Amino acid sequence: MKRIAVQTGDFDVAAELAALEALGGGGVASFTGIVRGDDGLTALELEHYPAMTQAQMDRIAQDATARWPLLGLTLIHRVGRLEPGARIVFVGTASRHRAAALESCAFLIDWLKSHAPFWKKEHFAQGSPRWVAARAEDEAKARGWTA
Repeated sequence: MKRIAVQTGDFDVAAELAALEALGGGGVASFTGIVRGDDGLTALELEHYPAMTQAQMDRIAQDATARWPLLGLTLIHRVGRLEPGARIVFVGTASRHRAAALESCAFLIDWLKSHAPFWKKEHFAQGSPRWVAARAEDEAKARGWTA
């Protein structure tokens, strides 16, 4: 089972986990990202180029299934304008063994954080909006998977 979605609407974490658990493996790992409200942030706006995003997410999902013996994986990333507290991303993996589930989940979220073709703009109560630049620590973490 492979589920990849880019959507404006929210997602149901419990339903996504239940679908992965139903695959009958020994381990399910997940990560849910939430929009933070640090420093007066009022919204995070995400843009993307749909064909590019879908192709890249398909490729990284295929990479994960080639590296680890996965029974299933789910990648969901939201786009549009999201307020603090909103769910922004979900990664879930299922495998017969916990190590494969945990490692593949970490690999996928590291890749999404650093290489997925999403452009993020932060909006603040005071001041102009600003585009979010890539962070060196996120890039380094993603590079660690290729070493």
